[in-house]
Amino acid sequence: MEKKAISIEIYGADVVCASCVNAPTSRDTYEWLQAAIDRKYPNQPYEITYIDIEKPVDNERQRELANRVLEEEFFFPLVLVAGEVVGEGYIQLQPVFVELEKHGFVSK
Repeated sequence: MEKKAISIEIYGADVVCASCVNAPTSRDTYEWLQAAIDRKYPNQPYEITYIDIEKPVDNERQRELANRVLEEEFFFPLVLVAGEVVGEGYIQLQPVFVELEKHGFVSK
């Protein structure tokens, strides 16, 4: 039986979060997370999506989350794994990895 791909979403903007001095941009965080996940969990199925909060979003659930970030309910980048918030603002790998392992990911 093939594992179902886990959804990872990163919400952000091209500007750096005002509260996150010296932090990477949201897009840099997206690329960094993708590389780190590929390195630690090779050949395990996941889909990673970058959602720009300053651009129109077609998916209603994603649009609602983007609006919540814009309304400053969350700092950006906001990272969700399988719909669960695992980080916002300054993102750390460990909480992301813990959540992925809850969904069956095994490190190499």
